[in-house]
Amino acid sequence: MLLEREKTIDNKIIDNIRSLSIDMITNAKSGHPGICLGAAPILYALYKDHINIDTNYPNYFNRDRFIMSAGHGSALLYSTLFFAGFPITLDDLKSFRQLDSITPGHPEYGKTPGVDMTTGPLGEGISSAVGIAMAERYLNAYFNDKKKDLINYYTYVLASDGDLMEGASYEACVLAGNYNLNKLIVLYDMNGVCLDGEVSKSTNENLTLRFSSINWNVITVENGDSYEEISKAIEEAKTETTKPTIIAIKTIIGKHSIKEGTSDVHGTPLTEEEVTELKNKLDIRDVPFTVFQNLLDEFRKNVNDRCFKLNDKFINEVENLDDEAKEVIDYLTSEDKSIDLKNLAYQLPEKMEEKGRVTSGKILSSIVTKYPYILGGSADLFKPTCTYVDEVGDFSKDNYKGKNIYYGVREHAMAAISNGLALCGIRPYASTFLAFSNFMFPSIRLACMMHLPITYIFTHDSISVGEDGPTHQPIEQLSQLRDMPNLEVFRPADVNEIIGAYKVIYSNKENPSAILLSRNTLPILNCTKTNEVVKGGYIARDFQTDKKAILISSGEELSKCIDIATKLQSKGIGIRVVSVPNINRFLSQDKEYIDEVLPVEIKKIVIEASNSKDWYKIIYNLNNVININEFGVSAPKDDVYKHFEFDIDSLQSKIEEIIK
Repeated sequence: MLLEREKTIDNKIIDNIRSLSIDMITNAKSGHPGICLGAAPILYALYKDHINIDTNYPNYFNRDRFIMSAGHGSALLYSTLFFAGFPITLDDLKSFRQLDSITPGHPEYGKTPGVDMTTGPLGEGISSAVGIAMAERYLNAYFNDKKKDLINYYTYVLASDGDLMEGASYEACVLAGNYNLNKLIVLYDMNGVCLDGEVSKSTNENLTLRFSSINWNVITVENGDSYEEISKAIEEAKTETTKPTIIAIKTIIGKHSIKEGTSDVHGTPLTEEEVTELKNKLDIRDVPFTVFQNLLDEFRKNVNDRCFKLNDKFINEVENLDDEAKEVIDYLTSEDKSIDLKNLAYQLPEKMEEKGRVTSGKILSSIVTKYPYILGGSADLFKPTCTYVDEVGDFSKDNYKGKNIYYGVREHAMAAISNGLALCGIRPYASTFLAFSNFMFPSIRLACMMHLPITYIFTHDSISVGEDGPTHQPIEQLSQLRDMPNLEVFRPADVNEIIGAYKVIYSNKENPSAILLSRNTLPILNCTKTNEVVKGGYIARDFQTDKKAILISSGEELSKCIDIATKLQSKGIGIRVVSVPNINRFLSQDKEYIDEVLPVEIKKIVIEASNSKDWYKIIYNLNNVININEFGVSAPKDDVYKHFEFDIDSLQSKIEEIIK
């Protein structure tokens, strides 16, 4: 049975893309056919008529970005990219969801040509797209003037009902409206069905009113199967000059299949009989991976004619820049994101003590004012995290050159937007209290997968937060961060180690880092070593008499260990103190160095105000780890220390008991 609608060349291409997507899912015996059938006209309209790309240079810097926020529709994206002419082969489509394939189950950044972000966790793609759109506004303001238009791209998103249910997306979209990000266009696949059934079972909100209320332009497409209506809506969206746009496209999940309009087609492959019936309806041969060459040629010609040599044009424009601007472009487009901070300017305080967060703030200011590709912000905690930089202005709709980003109380959005900024070559930072880092974990996890060089600045890192109580006193967060693959975690003890940590963080070519800082005034120790932080751990105070034990610590507890070692020395008890600001980096050193710092035959004791289990990679006797395995209490910090027996006298007694 043929389709009732007219089989124009456009509809034939759309149906061939649908068919290819279904073949991929059927072949893999895994995937999500519903979105592939329902949303195919959306991606076709976008890639045929609008998105500026160069398929020969998929990473061309001034390209329009497309984020498949509904990452479960990856088969549709890969089929469309193949049809558009990206370096993806039919064999790649046949290996969908297979080991070492460039067509994985959900889109992965850096693996598939034309994929601009790793997506799958709903809400993350659209939230990070706000960061990509913010990067365009910032770089546009930095580079462009009356004589040149170097950076000028759109950010497109395909979002599902599920994406817009996630709180992170709402947080980010509010910011997009507040910042007038008019070059952000969200294509909302509004099919009204999620995995568990009709969306109406879990929500009754009017999304049109919601987005209108947060300063978005809203366009509705009644017929989501009409490529022409969708393309016309995108064209209209591009005329908007002051607001981001969401295009609500009324689609039918699983369109043209026997299960259309039901949740059954969301994440379950069609049966062999259902595929046959679908292909008969689409007038496509029931042969897996059928591609009509004339349709392929037509689509690619449309894309190539519209996007002819865009990368060459960009390169020519870069050649006309001054040397300073060229240097910035080189950094933005380079895979190596390292920055040498060997000439880092820092003024020691008159008193040999300083709050860790204050030290960090001084260092951050010196970096941010020097490098145009470093910017960031805070989740309504600029003052307590000391991350506001006076000299660089605020990012706003009136000043896109500003570098202080006011995220408001939106840790979810801050982390996701940081991913978007980093995907555009920027080295962003994001700050909040360590106890609130949990809100950011889904985005941090994606940053680690995508190897994005983001700096997370987490302050108030201990029970010594005191009066704010257990809700603000981090216990489990340190361990969670340390266990995240590809994330460097630094917990420095004083000024010297904070400087060392920043130098290591910015020397990294890729991957995110977290620096955990005390809110309290800490002594600047004469035994800490800036240049040793790169090793993750080192000897801070060595044995003075007979070798009895080694105290291992990090952060603000290190100074306590130094004091205790000095007291025990007066009793003739020889103690070595080892500082480990980055345990994973320390454990990555060669065995000879680790054994030199931590000789096997000497008793080792860990002191750290967290419940981190990572120390058990070093300490095999659980009784030799002095830590905290319960939530905190509200009281002045010295009372909190005493309550948990983490004051110096209590710690010394415990250490002496272990040594006996």
